Amino acid sequence: MNGKAQPEEWLAFLSEIEMEGRLLQASFSSPRRKDEETSRKLTVRPIKLKTGIFYQFERQINNKVFHDNVAPDKLKQQLQETMEQYKQALFKTPDADVQILANKKGALSLISRTKETKREAVPQAHNRSKTYVLPDGEPVPFLIELGVMTPEGRVMKAKYDKFRQINRFLEMVSDVIADLPRGRKLTIVDFGCGKSYLTFALYHLLAIKEQLPVRIIGLDLKQDVIETCSRLAAQLKWNDLTFSVGDISNYEGHDSVDMVVTLHACDTATDAALLKAIGWNASVILSVPCCQHELFKQISQPVLKPLLKHGILKERFTALVTDAIRANLLELAGYRTQLLEFIDLEHTPKNILIRAVKGTKSDLEDIKREYEQFRDFLSVSPFMEIKWE
Repeated sequence: MNGKAQPEEWLAFLSEIEMEGRLLQASFSSPRRKDEETSRKLTVRPIKLKTGIFYQFERQINNKVFHDNVAPDKLKQQLQETMEQYKQALFKTPDADVQILANKKGALSLISRTKETKREAVPQAHNRSKTYVLPDGEPVPFLIELGVMTPEGRVMKAKYDKFRQINRFLEMVSDVIADLPRGRKLTIVDFGCGKSYLTFALYHLLAIKEQLPVRIIGLDLKQDVIETCSRLAAQLKWNDLTFSVGDISNYEGHDSVDMVVTLHACDTATDAALLKAIGWNASVILSVPCCQHELFKQISQPVLKPLLKHGILKERFTALVTDAIRANLLELAGYRTQLLEFIDLEHTPKNILIRAVKGTKSDLEDIKREYEQFRDFLSVSPFMEIKWE
């Protein structure tokens, strides 16, 4: 079915999936209003609770995920109200995918129905097992070579935390693949790649799974580590994954880079990597800062003396301030920036990932004013801002 959607046609479709339990999944995108209370994307799926089948509405706002479980007899009303907040939606049913679009006035303008092979609606358990980008039980050559998996594909018990970290990283990358350029070979630089678990994972995701034309360069100061990584890349025959010895601030290998990754670069090395990324006009930046000492001796604010007089609290506060400054400076450089939890705090206190995607905001003057007030209140002169100027 293609063409203009009449209101009664839309309502009939909702009645059909409500009464017959035909909804497998619904995805709403492109909010009609862009505000802090509206999620960029909202998904709906059936779940099985102790009291029966419900439909879970999942939305993410300011890096927090919210769930609302709706009873089957309330599904039609909730879907109708949700559609009023978004410009488009995709409904998956057992025999078709149905796309719904709304025009600028909010009226439904199109319903396209694509027939699919018969699919069965199977509600998922509420506390379902985690689905990984790289599943446990499926052999992955680079994970086997790195000692994370057995040849049969089972994750080694001692490496399960590393396995979870790799998958968490790949989830964060997957969310921004659509923001990378198309139509040419992508260039990615990983500063401070170390043993390169995540560098190999990144290449596997983009070049092997997504089949994107990509070259990745891993950079580290340790000669022995680089030699080991280079041997593994050659063994896997991944010719577009290379490793070099070098320093972040002095690296001049490329005039243009599409993605910059910097994981656990110490102190201002993270800032140097972010400045490189800005200079390259990179489309995507992923950074997990490590130790942050630069501002510890600078921060001065009498109002905060009850906090700052305790060394351990001052250290933690300084780390948060440093990452807040980095995020705001990235926004001023034209990036949409998020601070995300990388891995659980129980594994490491260095668990914040800065994810930045190129795309200028319209309120840069407000961001600049807020940032300057914040900086001046704490009497700091951040390395990243000084070097940027």
